[in-house]
Amino acid sequence: MMKLKLLDNNHLVGYAFASPFVLGFLIFTLYPILSSFYYSFTDYNLFEAPRWIGLDNFEKMFLADDKYWKSVQVTLTYVCASVPFRLAFALAVALLLNKAIAGIGLYRSAYYLPSLIGGSVAVAIMWTQVFGDKGLLNSALGLAGIHSDTSWIGNPSTALWTLIALSVWQFGSSMLIFLAGLKNIPVSYYEAANVDGAGAVRRFFRITLPLLSPIILFNLIMQTISAFMTFTPAYIISRGEGGPLDNTLLYSLYLYRRAFQFYEMGYASAMAWVMLLLVGLIALVLFQTSKYWVHYEAKGE
Repeated sequence: MMKLKLLDNNHLVGYAFASPFVLGFLIFTLYPILSSFYYSFTDYNLFEAPRWIGLDNFEKMFLADDKYWKSVQVTLTYVCASVPFRLAFALAVALLLNKAIAGIGLYRSAYYLPSLIGGSVAVAIMWTQVFGDKGLLNSALGLAGIHSDTSWIGNPSTALWTLIALSVWQFGSSMLIFLAGLKNIPVSYYEAANVDGAGAVRRFFRITLPLLSPIILFNLIMQTISAFMTFTPAYIISRGEGGPLDNTLLYSLYLYRRAFQFYEMGYASAMAWVMLLLVGLIALVLFQTSKYWVHYEAKGE
């Protein structure tokens, strides 16, 4: 019986090639995750040794921190509004671009471009100019005869919606995934539906949506996770404060402020773990409910 040699030359070469990823994962991913879990039970300010305080961070978070619950409210509003609008807009554009016309590749690239630059600091700064009191939106309204000097970003009732609009504007990645899904739907299904006299609306709800439902589930989960992690636009537009009146205080922004402005690393770590559990729970619910609305053709459902 041959003995397995783990340290022969062939294995050493393999270990050498794999070591950058393994070391990178252990040092820059696994170690920070385990450290943050430990710090979530401590009082730690970066300058002194962590002091074990048990569940005090979580008790403070849930029972004594009004701004925490404000950040939860703002984030849930942001996620529940931006994700459906973004996916609906992405699907609508994908349907329009799923045509065999001249120059369609150029149109697809143009619509995808905002997703490449949409999360950058430069675009967030541009967004403040678009929705400022003398910005592009008010100028366009003035040309339409509607004169307004309101700063949409500075108005508590509209500030969050400017962030939602920016999120919807970054629909390109979801659009491309929807477009790939549309390309995989057999044309024969639509031809048979035409023969049966089905109109465009009926074809969309009876053919397109059911066969596209796995893609919708994928986009829904990915965009939900992405929405919960949104940070840069809120930080730039509110100048790191989450204003006005904390109406753009997203969860990630409040976590950042606790960690790097107030140096409460233990509290911020506890917030991070609560967000992880919340996002995981939402993803689990989406997966569990998907059996009622996601159609997998291979299963014959």
